[in-house]
Formats: sequence, C-alpha cells, structure tokens
Amino acid sequence: MVDWKNPPKLFIPGPVHMLPEVLEQLSRYSLGHRGKEYSQLHEETVTMLKELLSTTQSVFLSTSSASGIWEGSIRNCIDHDETILCTMCGAFSDKFATVARACGRNVEELKVEWGQPITVDMIDKKLADGKYAAISLVHNETSTGLTNPVYEISEMMKAKYPDVLVLVDSVSGMVGLPLEFDKLGWDVVFASVQKAFAIPPGLAVFAVSDRAMAKSKTVTGRGYYFDFQEFAKSGAKNQTPTTPVIPHIMALNYQCKKLLAEGMENVWKRHAEMADFVRSWAKEKFELFCDEQYASNTLTTIKNTRGIDVAGTIKAIQEKHNTIFGNGYGKLKEQAFRIAHMGDINLDDLKELLGWIDEEIS
Repeated sequence: MVDWKNPPKLFIPGPVHMLPEVLEQLSRYSLGHRGKEYSQLHEETVTMLKELLSTTQSVFLSTSSASGIWEGSIRNCIDHDETILCTMCGAFSDKFATVARACGRNVEELKVEWGQPITVDMIDKKLADGKYAAISLVHNETSTGLTNPVYEISEMMKAKYPDVLVLVDSVSGMVGLPLEFDKLGWDVVFASVQKAFAIPPGLAVFAVSDRAMAKSKTVTGRGYYFDFQEFAKSGAKNQTPTTPVIPHIMALNYQCKKLLAEGMENVWKRHAEMADFVRSWAKEKFELFCDEQYASNTLTTIKNTRGIDVAGTIKAIQEKHNTIFGNGYGKLKEQAFRIAHMGDINLDDLKELLGWIDEEIS
C-alpha cells in the first residue's frame, strides 16, 4: 500500500514529481463553472498558454487525457473520404494511427523502427503523390525518448505541402521543449498536464489553427465531447463545453505564471541541462536507446546493455528511497529503462537518483 502521507517521488515519464505548492492549488475552494470567477480564471489561463505556445490562435482546455485530443483532432480535421498519413516511430505515434482507424478514417503509415526518427525526406517522399488531407506527428516519443526534427519538417511542409493539415502529439514535449505553434505552422497540438507542466493527470491543453477550425465546420460526425466547434463557442465566453476540472485549471494557472516568470528560453535551457546530465551518465554506464542527435530533453530512454534486472532495481530503490523511475515501455520492458527530467524535477534530484541506481547495479 502507498503511504499517502509520504508518496513516492516519481521519475517516470508522467505523472512526474510535483511540488507541494502545486498540489495545494488542487485543494482550494471550487468555483461555479458558469460563473464570472471561473470565466476570469479561464481567460487568464488561456491567455498565458497562448504566450507559452507563441500563438494568437485558439487554445482550449479539455477535461480528459491528451488521448481524447487524438480522437478530437481526427474527427474534426479529416473527413470520412480523406486519408491521413500517420508517422510512426514508437508506441504513442503508433497509437495515433490506431485511433484514426477507430474513428473510421483512411490511414496510411510511414513507419520506422522504434528509436529511429521521422525525417524530412521520408515525409516529402510520401506526400509527393498529393493524396493526403493531413499528417500526424509525435513531437516527443515518450516510449523511446526521441524528439523528432519537427522544426525542419515544418519548414518543408510549409514550403511544399501548405494544404496538408499537421496534427501533433506533444504530450511529453509541450513547455519542456521549444514549441512555437504559429511559427511551426501546425494545425493541432496537444499535451497532458502530468508531464512537463508537472500537475496531476486529468487535464489536456490543445491549440488549434484558424484553418483547422474552418475545416472542422465542414466535417460531419465530429461527435460532441471533442467537437472543436463546441470548444470555440464556449471559449468565446471563457468557458468550456462541459464541466471543467477546476482544481487542475487552478494548478495550471499557477504553473503558467511560474513558467512565464522564468521565461521560456530559460525553461528550455533548464530541461536541456538536465538532459545533458542524464545522457552523460547513461553513455558512461549504459547506452542511449536512440541517436543522441534526436535524444529528448524531457526524458531519457537508456538501453539496458548490462542486462540488469530493471524491475528489481526499480523495486529496490522504491523500497529504500521511496523513489521510482520507469521500466522500458511495452516491448522495451527490461530491454531499456526511462528517466524523466521535466517539469519541477531538478539537477539535485537527478544526481540523487542516479547515485542510487549506481549503488544498486555496482
């Protein structure tokens, strides 16, 4: 049983470690979600998110995991007779394609081995025949610790395929990695707050371009809960279509203020410094799972080249130090392990964790 008065410190890739002052936001008195006070909270939070994401376009809050916006982006942006190109380089980019099929859309795959990036040339070659209405990308693949070269891809897309909508999962990327929505020219990007925002799960943040909103109006069968048009109508009144998870939005408001005070360039630099530290250790003791050129700055996936008992090591550190890091995801279980370095985790936290791992595997 978990000792709820002394919960474990989390270095899994989400939910990550959360500060007491963030959790305190969840215990504030609630608000009537159709009242003036909530509208003020909503407006302030969305305004800050637009600044964090460098966008003047639509930003919405969804009481769901980011998985809901997988479905929402498909249902709103791709009509039933259209085809989406799903780029797949790990467990979560693979699931984007699974969701698109579950929504009854035509899917074609651009698939590489786990740990390999999706590159500009690969996409260019596939899009050249002109049959795709949209493309799905994962900004940061949480299963493999890989960041796709999204800025290079976006520049190519804007120059050669400006009519193809770009739908992006940035669940473990948003705010931890550079993400300038308008500059990138994306149409939908989404994330859950339990990653680099360092808030408990239950809330998703997503941005939608003006052209994606226009496309949504023409698509039938959008459903209701994730209908972008419903979000837009409610958003115009600083509201959500359905009951919002108000305590999480209070925590998000708190974290947005903190991020803006730090400055996004400094936030990204801080994440890069933590990543460099963990990668240096991983290269000395093991091996990075993916090419360092594409290694994520929010989590590191480490190849288990020494054949350690990953689950046993995690269990030992939890029992001795009340701290947990992540096993490999899916088919990578025991073949790799993952260490998060995002949100409110800091270098001292990481030095302590890596020292404990060293003690267990020496």
